[in-house]
Amino acid sequence: MGLRDSFQAGLARQLGHPSGLRGRIVGTMLNRRNRAAVVKAVAALGLTGGETAVDVGFGGGLGLTLLLDQARLVHGVDISATMLDRARTAFREEIAAGRLAVHEGSITALPLDAGSADAIVSTNTIYFVDDLGLAFAEVARVLKPSGRFVLGIGDPELMGRSRMLTDNGFRIRPVAEVESALDAAGLTSHEHERFAHSGLGFHLLIARKDTGPK
Repeated sequence: MGLRDSFQAGLARQLGHPSGLRGRIVGTMLNRRNRAAVVKAVAALGLTGGETAVDVGFGGGLGLTLLLDQARLVHGVDISATMLDRARTAFREEIAAGRLAVHEGSITALPLDAGSADAIVSTNTIYFVDDLGLAFAEVARVLKPSGRFVLGIGDPELMGRSRMLTDNGFRIRPVAEVESALDAAGLTSHEHERFAHSGLGFHLLIARKDTGPK
């Protein structure tokens, strides 16, 4: 493996699971690079101030900052101990006040009670998830009836042209496949927003938990 390939492989690993000093640097980079996408994703939740909201895979913590401005109670879930430590430092006052709780966990095993969240947001996470059905079933379990889920993903066609991503374990799925998995989990997709972002394009899939037969 050449130097360039080695660097790209290391960066891809950090994007999936930031750790150590490099992970902290990646967290800062993600806040800056993904700002437009995260801002749009949180806005799409349509929060009014009284909700319990969850950011799954919060990374550098930008989404937590935005949610704290718009929700009553915020939960952050991440698999990275480095990102959890960063959040505990950056948001120590909000945690002490009981407005924010951060948890180690993944979208396939959310450490939250059933029916405990009004809104869940997750951006740039499902590339690292093998079982979308399990992931979306967990989202549906944690959401209250008619709760809203906003999923942000890079444009799969354009992402598929990047060897750094395709050669280093990123699971890049067609949007239609993701929408089908949402529907199967009872997360009916009502809106699909597309916009330019970081030269790749971006998709927001906005769904509500199906309340079942009327």
